[in-house]
Amino acid sequence: MSTNPIAWAAIAGFLISLLILDLKILHRGGGEVSLKRAAITVAFYVSAAIGFNIVIYLDSGWDTALEFLTGYVIEYSLSVDNIFVFIVIFTYFKVPAALHHRVLMWGIIGAVVLRLTMIFVGVRLVENFEWILLIFGAFLIITGLKLAFGNDEGQDVDKTLAIRFARKILPSVPTYRGNKFLVKENGKLFATPLLTTLIAVELADVMFAVDSIPAVFAITRDPFIIATSNIFAIVGLRSLYFLVSASMKQVHLLKYGLSAILVFVGIKMLAEDFIHLHPVVSLAVIGSILLAAVIGSSLTTKKSPTQTQSSVEVTDTPTKTD
Repeated sequence: MSTNPIAWAAIAGFLISLLILDLKILHRGGGEVSLKRAAITVAFYVSAAIGFNIVIYLDSGWDTALEFLTGYVIEYSLSVDNIFVFIVIFTYFKVPAALHHRVLMWGIIGAVVLRLTMIFVGVRLVENFEWILLIFGAFLIITGLKLAFGNDEGQDVDKTLAIRFARKILPSVPTYRGNKFLVKENGKLFATPLLTTLIAVELADVMFAVDSIPAVFAITRDPFIIATSNIFAIVGLRSLYFLVSASMKQVHLLKYGLSAILVFVGIKMLAEDFIHLHPVVSLAVIGSILLAAVIGSSLTTKKSPTQTQSSVEVTDTPTKTD
């Protein structure tokens, strides 16, 4: 299936159709996204991924379908970390709630292109230098431990090299101009704060892709499965953002679950020559970790409401408006 050009063309057409349906029907009219509409859109994208997984099962069998499902669960769960950073970015740049959807829409389209490029480069590297998987594995373990025990304070996104470079080559206006990324004044082109926000969102996704893409290499080497599981998770990220931003207080232990997942897949990658886990075992472990994080959060929310204080402080604006 991974070598069939028809399969690649079909998935491209299918994903484009999903995005058009999302824009024209599910998010018709733009504006702020309600929690109900976000939940409907999340269900829509998850259902699409499950439907695609059934097609993989019918075409390539049970093991390949499990590889896709496990990769999808990994990517989708790790995407929650992206969402926390998106919330910080939107708060920092004081993006009006009604414009969040527009930034995320274009951000995710750009993320699909960038991630596909990273995936195909990664596949070539693994094919020619298989020892690089050991580096991937060690990197995932270190990242997982850093996520669990590192400092939660975010850096000043306005001081990142790419944003400073973008402002030098394209002067910006200080205020938002509706939903425009660029405006022309006195014959000159200026960037609005919305474009700066979009650049920050793209940078955040690239940084997290460096963590999440190697994780799927622990599950499969099939470029089609790696790419599709990644893309299906990413295209549904926008709607997941609105759900997560509204429920961050209730899942304060989730970062420890994500940390455990990264450490698990890192160890799996390092030990692959000695221990080979069936995809169903990997899926069961990852699912159990996520379930434990959610249940643990629900049981300790009332007892330890201050555990998420640092996160809540930067999310007051999005959670109130969305």
